[in-house]
Amino acid sequence: MRVDTTTVRLVLAIVDEGSISRAADKLGLAVAAASRRISDLELQLGTKLFRRIPHGVEVTESGDKLLLHIRQIDTLVDRLAGDAQTLAHGLEGRIIIGAPKAVVIELLARDIATIQQRYHGIRLKIVEENSKIVQQLLRDKVIDIGIYEKKSGFLDRPQLPYHQDRLVLVYSRAHFQFPGSPISLDDLFNIPLVSLGKGSAILSAVQRAFRSRGRQFTNDYSVNGFDTMLAFVRHGLGVGLMPPDVLASFNPEMSLASAEILGDWHQRDYVLSYIEGHTQTQTLQNVVNALTERH
Repeated sequence: MRVDTTTVRLVLAIVDEGSISRAADKLGLAVAAASRRISDLELQLGTKLFRRIPHGVEVTESGDKLLLHIRQIDTLVDRLAGDAQTLAHGLEGRIIIGAPKAVVIELLARDIATIQQRYHGIRLKIVEENSKIVQQLLRDKVIDIGIYEKKSGFLDRPQLPYHQDRLVLVYSRAHFQFPGSPISLDDLFNIPLVSLGKGSAILSAVQRAFRSRGRQFTNDYSVNGFDTMLAFVRHGLGVGLMPPDVLASFNPEMSLASAEILGDWHQRDYVLSYIEGHTQTQTLQNVVNALTERH
């Protein structure tokens, strides 16, 4: 089969935008041309990637399974272009780091700024994915360094400590009221929860916590990002769970509040693993050392 890089970027843009027309605008394509590219790709694959819904499209079950491969193609093409540019300019190397959004907001962006100041010849690329996908990309050697939540880890690789955080309950004051004391897990059983989706460390933590009480988490609302989570929370559709630093990054209005949680199920440990062989060993080690030097 033949898949060009524009079609790959188009598929990923549609996933992000939830709309073929918005994705086409984002990439500077005509809507008709974008639709034809997707139809041709689906014909080659023998399955539908998207289904139409009011005001846009959503990924099909088959599409969800194939998205990982499409993301890998995009990252590998980007690695090829980046490595070629690095060699052409005589730079020290290029490192691709995969990490969840919460880690990027809380710590990784700051660490990257420090690394760029310290090593001017190293180029860094960030792939923002949930803990499950980060490990898959690392296993398949698409990225060089992966940061993921330890409890959701399945990768058989050495792990270095990177970061610890906790979740807090986020809610709308107009729709929910909670006491000043921390919220117990039992208090959450009858409250609609807005969670990040499949493969996220938050969803895994909630599922484990519910199972520990003999309950099954029904996942009232599943979203792809913290911004969407807050939109649901603002309208009283449920309460959310996110690290306090992530909440602060959105400059929440006074109508939103947060509450601490009892126990330790909401405590999270992020670890770092890396794969050698794609880049210069010393360059990789310099980045790993800079990311883990706090420990």
